[in-house]
Amino acid sequence: MDYQEIILKQEEQIAYISLNRPKKLNALTPQMLEELRHALEQLGQDDNCRIIVVKGEGKSWSAGVDLSLFSNTKVEPGFKAWEDGDAIINLLTTMPQVTIAMLNGYCFTGAMELMMAFDLIVATDEAKIGDTHCKWGIPPKWGMTQRLMNQVGMRKAKELSFTAQAISGTEAERIGLVNKSVPLAELEETVEALCAQILENSGQTIAAVKTLYQFGNTHTLAEGIQYELDYEMNPTDKKDNLKNFKKELGK
Repeated sequence: MDYQEIILKQEEQIAYISLNRPKKLNALTPQMLEELRHALEQLGQDDNCRIIVVKGEGKSWSAGVDLSLFSNTKVEPGFKAWEDGDAIINLLTTMPQVTIAMLNGYCFTGAMELMMAFDLIVATDEAKIGDTHCKWGIPPKWGMTQRLMNQVGMRKAKELSFTAQAISGTEAERIGLVNKSVPLAELEETVEALCAQILENSGQTIAAVKTLYQFGNTHTLAEGIQYELDYEMNPTDKKDNLKNFKKELGK
C-alpha cells in the first residue's frame, strides 16, 4: 500500500509510524485508519520487528475522528472506518510486538480510545487528553467506557466522560492513564531509552507475557492464574531465554 496519511520508518528492530495530517491535527479519516491497520498487520508478521512506536506529526498526536465524517456519511454498524478502528485496537492488544504511543499534543475521543490499546504510553507534560464524546453527542464505539474505567477506575472515568474536560500528560500519569509524562523536549529521548531497555530482554518472552496479560484483562483472576499455569512456550522461545540468561550472567 502507498501510504499517504501515515509515515512508516523502520530502524533495525523498531518501527516508527507517524500520523501525518498535521494541518488537521492528525484527525482520523477512513484513509488514515485503513493505512494504519495495513501497516500494523504487516508489522505484526515481521519477526525482525520487536517494537512499534506511533507518534503524531506537528503539534498533535490525534484530535480524534475527523468530524466531517458525521456531516456526509451515515455512521452505523458495518461502516468500514469503525471496523478498521476495532481491528487496529485488536492488533495493538494482541500482536507480539510491544506497542508504544509517543503522545505529543492533543489526543481526543476516538484517538484516546486507540491510545488506551497500546502496551505503553509516554506523554508530554503539555499533552491534552480527553473524552469528548458527550460534548459532540457521539456515543463511543471503540471501547472507551470499558477500557477507561478499567485503567483509571469507575468514578474518574465517569468524571472524564461526563465533563468532557481534557487533562494534561502530568495528570494522566498521576491517575495511571499513561506510564510517564515528560517535557516535550525530552519525549523522543525518553521513548528511545524505554525501547533500549525493552530490547535488552527476550522478545519471545515479552510476547508471551503480553498474551498472558491480555488474557487476564478479559477473564477472571482464577481463569488468568490457571491460564498462566498451563501456558507453554515453544522450544525456540526457551532456547532464546537460555541464551539471554547466559549472556546476562556473563556481564
